[in-house]
Amino acid sequence: MKRICVIDGQGGGIGATLIRYLKEAYGEAVELIALGTNAIAAAQMLKAGANRAASGENAIIVSSRRVDVIVGAISISWANAMLGEITPKMAEAVMSSPAPKIFLPLSQEPVLLVGVGSEPLPHLVQQLVHHKLKEVLPDV
Repeated sequence: MKRICVIDGQGGGIGATLIRYLKEAYGEAVELIALGTNAIAAAQMLKAGANRAASGENAIIVSSRRVDVIVGAISISWANAMLGEITPKMAEAVMSSPAPKIFLPLSQEPVLLVGVGSEPLPHLVQQLVHHKLKEVLPDV
């Protein structure tokens, strides 16, 4: 069974949305692991249907090595993003993981991503779930 890791922080809303769409599309064919930068984010993703959840820096460092794909907002790869919730060690763990990463182009940081349109969250999540994820996990 493939393990999909969803990482989010703050209130966990983006992660919870990802979990709901992934659960709807793949059901029990995948294991959804919710990793929150804090307990609230982890709890919201668990409530949305994740199979397992954990929170904090060490959970992200350890778990990111053991999954088949990592998904979340692009800011999970930026040190000090999300009002400082993404620690440098968390960002390093995400980017050092051998797992493919699929990022949503969402950020609260003063960063502009050239060539990226501004689509609503549901459209971005649908693209991730129904197209990009199949590119990195074709047998799911």
